[in-house]
Amino acid sequence: MHAADRLISFVDASPTPFHACETAAARLREAGFSQVDPRDAWPAGAGSHFIVTGGTLVAWSTGEEAPPHAGFRIVGAHTDSPNLRLKQHHDGWREGQATVALEPYGGPLLESWLDLDLGIAGRVALRDGSTRTIRVDEPLLRVPRLAIHLDRDGSKLDRQRHLDALAGLTRRPFLEVVGERAGFAAGDVTGFDLMAFDLRPAGRTGPDGELVAAPRLDNQATCAAALDALLGAAEAADPTARLVMVLFDHEEVGSTSERGADSPLLSSVLERIVLASGGTRDDLFRAVADSVCVSGDMAHATHPNQADKHEPLHRIELGGGPVLKVNQNLRYATDGVGAAVFAAACEAAGVPLQRYVHRADLPCGSTIGPISAARTGILTIDVGAPQLAMHSAREVMAAADVETYGRALRSFLTSD
Repeated sequence: MHAADRLISFVDASPTPFHACETAAARLREAGFSQVDPRDAWPAGAGSHFIVTGGTLVAWSTGEEAPPHAGFRIVGAHTDSPNLRLKQHHDGWREGQATVALEPYGGPLLESWLDLDLGIAGRVALRDGSTRTIRVDEPLLRVPRLAIHLDRDGSKLDRQRHLDALAGLTRRPFLEVVGERAGFAAGDVTGFDLMAFDLRPAGRTGPDGELVAAPRLDNQATCAAALDALLGAAEAADPTARLVMVLFDHEEVGSTSERGADSPLLSSVLERIVLASGGTRDDLFRAVADSVCVSGDMAHATHPNQADKHEPLHRIELGGGPVLKVNQNLRYATDGVGAAVFAAACEAAGVPLQRYVHRADLPCGSTIGPISAARTGILTIDVGAPQLAMHSAREVMAAADVETYGRALRSFLTSD
């Protein structure tokens, strides 16, 4: 299967961060990785394992001959994407219509969420102490646009007042509607993390199918590429390697959670790997000093209709290969040394490398890169694959870039 088609399958299976972790975990198990409960003793010695905590997954593979002080090759990404999420008190009734209150998560392009058939997915916590990942692939919700005859000026959407979704003409609790379809009783729900998602499947587009149009490419395209890279590198079985993939939740809202990049999670996993191999704290510090991390997050391709919004000396093309991202104010973590490391990996893989710099007169977004680098003390390189319509309900990238992105990440993991 082409990498782009694996990405399409990944996205369609993963409407939320919780589902993205389940999708990745299934592929890891198929490849022989075993799941570890973080509350249990850490597996000693060589092997391939992973943990899942909410919408975050960390996987690692340790070679038979890796000494306790061996450095780590790490690829990081994030599982979350901007969307609309269910408010705690969400049921409404206005003008004879049932409504459901939604709250923007992160920075979605709000207009792109209007007039879509929306399903609902996420996680529910139940009275018996269990949690369940749920998904309803039915058009339960729709946020209707105001007719142009009533809005000639095209007024800006208000995040508080204009995003309640239409949920039919019958007045009933929305959790009951969801529970009937997902197999739980609304009265048993004591907590939830539920979000709307576009029901249209991901797919190829363009005359020759050379583009991929899909929701959540930022950043599930990197999650899928990182997974391909880890599985390919682990299969190559370098006996001295320590390979890590971390897929963080909550990047789109600042990463400050127990499972975000601004948490001790990655550092604690690395420490437990070293200690379980018989190493000491000094071995841990040696390993960290010899480690390198790639922070993978999607990059802006130059927009064909608004090229003036981009830095003129750093045009990025769809289909032009992976993108190295540099910002002098450290919105991206890349420095000259890190740039050289990733450039060498791309060269070894026979993959072209593009370099992105944001316009100096526009605010620049950020990634898990600077946060994770500060948390771990590990040299970190920000990279991505080019896309258009970032943060839209449906984004687009080149199918060729899916493949070269994965090849570059695998080359990074297997390079010295």
